[in-house]
Amino acid sequence: MIDPKPANPAAAAGTNADTNAGINSGTNPATNAATNAGSKTGGKKRRFGGTEAQIRSALKFYKVLAYLTGGMLLLLCAELVARYGFGQYLFAGGTNAVTGQPFGFGFADAEPPGVLGGVNLSVAVLIVHGWMYVVYLMSNFRLWALMRWPFLKLILLALGGVVPFLSFIVEKKFHAEVEAELAANPQAPQRY
Repeated sequence: MIDPKPANPAAAAGTNADTNAGINSGTNPATNAATNAGSKTGGKKRRFGGTEAQIRSALKFYKVLAYLTGGMLLLLCAELVARYGFGQYLFAGGTNAVTGQPFGFGFADAEPPGVLGGVNLSVAVLIVHGWMYVVYLMSNFRLWALMRWPFLKLILLALGGVVPFLSFIVEKKFHAEVEAELAANPQAPQRY
C-alpha cells in the first residue's frame, strides 16, 4: 500500500502548527490562523447559524408568536376557570335552550347545554392555542438553531407557551440576549 504524503513539505516537517492543523482537519490554514488569533485574544470566536438578517427575522417571528401564544394561553386559562370553576362555556350565536330566544354572545351553562346551535368559543380557544403553540415551537427552534444555543435554552423557550406569563418574560430576556450577542460579535453572522 502507498503511504500518502502531505502536499506541503512544511506540514511534513511539523514546523508550522497552523498549517499542520489545517491539513489534518481539512480546513483552510488561513481560517485556522484567524481562529487561533481570536483565541489568543482570550475569547472563543462566536459563530451563528445564519446571517444577521436571518437572525433578526427569526427574532421578530419569535417575538410576534410569543405575544400571540402568551395571550391565547391567558385566554385559555380564563376559559378553564369559567368552565371548571363556574360550569360556564363562552358561546356566540344560537338560541337560549331555556327561553328559546336568540343568544348573542356570552357565557352559558355547560351541562346541560345552555345554548343550542351556537358556536362554542371555549373549544375554539383550545384549538387555536394548540395550533398556535405548534407554530410557536417552530419559531423557537428557528431562533435556537440560528443562535447555536445550548439545548436547555430551547426547553426554556418551549415552556413559554405552556406556563402563563412565562412567554412574555422569556421573550424579553432572550430578545435582549440576542441583541447583546449580535452587538458583541459583529463578525460572527457574516457567513455568506
